[in-house]
Amino acid sequence: MWKITIFLIGTLIVVPILAFNYDSAPTDFQTSIIWSVVTSYIILAGLCFVVSTITHNFSQVDKLWSIAPIVYAWQIAYLAGWEPRLILIAVLISIWGARLTYNFGRRGGYSWRFWEGDEDYRWAVLRAKPEFQAKWKWVLFNLLFISFYQMGLVLIIVFPMIKSINGGALTWVDYLLATLVVFFVGIEFIADQQQYDFQTEKYKRINANEPLEEYADGFVKTGLWSIVRHPNYAAEQSVWITIYFFSVVATGVWANWSIIGAVLLVLLFYGSSNFSEEITANKYPKYKEYQKKVARFIPFLK
Repeated sequence: MWKITIFLIGTLIVVPILAFNYDSAPTDFQTSIIWSVVTSYIILAGLCFVVSTITHNFSQVDKLWSIAPIVYAWQIAYLAGWEPRLILIAVLISIWGARLTYNFGRRGGYSWRFWEGDEDYRWAVLRAKPEFQAKWKWVLFNLLFISFYQMGLVLIIVFPMIKSINGGALTWVDYLLATLVVFFVGIEFIADQQQYDFQTEKYKRINANEPLEEYADGFVKTGLWSIVRHPNYAAEQSVWITIYFFSVVATGVWANWSIIGAVLLVLLFYGSSNFSEEITANKYPKYKEYQKKVARFIPFLK
C-alpha cells in the first residue's frame, strides 16, 4: 500500500510539472486565481487532518469530497468576473455535487456533529494492515494521502475552469458537453440507487432471518452492475473528463495543463477499485467469478 500511496502522491507533483511545461503556462490572472483556491484548499485539508486525528474518524475528506469542488467552482467564477462558460461549468459541478452529497448523506455519512458520521469501511481495513501498526505511519498517511492528496485532487479537477477564462462565447459544443455531464450524473444516480436498493433489501432480510435468495451472493450484479463492475466510478470519471473538454473548447488546445485533474482522478479510481475489489473478493466467494465475466469500467474491456 505504501508503494501505491507514494506513487499517487508523486503523480500529484510530477504530472502538473509535466503539464505546465508541455502547455503554455497560466497567465498572471489565472495564477492569481489558482493561489486563491489553493489557499481555500490548504485550509480545508488542514481542518480534515486535525479533525480526523482528534476524532479518529478518517472520513472527513469524504464529507467534503462533493462540497469542496462546488466551493472552488463558484469561487473561480466570481474571481473571473462571472463569464458565461464558467457559470455553466459551476452549475454542472453543483448538480454533480448535490447528487453525491445526497447519496453520501443517506448512507449515514453526515451528522449534526459534523466530525461524526459513518466512516468508510476501507479505512478500518487499511489501518489493520501490518504496515500501519506503528501510529506515526498512520498519522503520516492521514496527513499526506487522506487529507492533502485527496483534497488536492478535488481541487485540481476544477482547474479546467481556470484554463477556460477568456475563452470566448459559448458554442453548441459547450451545450453538448453540458448534456453529457448531466447524462453521466444520471448514470451515477441510477447506479447508486441500484446499489442502495440491493444493500437495503439484503440487510433487511438478514436482520429478519428471511431467505436471501438472489441476495445470497452478497453484492449487486444486476442492472448497470451487469454491464460493468463499477458503473458509478465509470460515470464519475466520465463527468470530470467531460468537464476537462470545456477547456479544450475555450482554448482550442486538446492537451492543456488543466488535464492533470482528470488524469490523476482516473489513476485514483483504478487504485481505489483494486483495493475495494480485494476486500469484496475476500468477503464474497463468487465475486471472483463476477470479475471474470464483467468488465471493470468500460463494457467488454476486461
